[in-house]
Amino acid sequence: MPGLAECQSLLRLLIARGDPKAIPLAQGAIDQYLNTAPACMRGRGLRVLQSDALDQYGAAVGVQRSFVETVDAYIERKLAEE
Repeated sequence: MPGLAECQSLLRLLIARGDPKAIPLAQGAIDQYLNTAPACMRGRGLRVLQSDALDQYGAAVGVQRSFVETVDAYIERKLAEE
């Protein structure tokens, strides 16, 4: 899927940092993925990103967990729009 690997990689990096100021970067990466992915692949790609973020939740601490929760909520909103 176009841009999925790049988005996933960036989200992993941002989650690891856990900087709340980077939330707009995470949302932008997700939006960019959605803008470049074929319509029939968007929902599946969002689920891949969501699953990957939630996998990191178990190893996350403090602000990292909060970051994952925010990313998860954003992806849920985007899935609802699909």
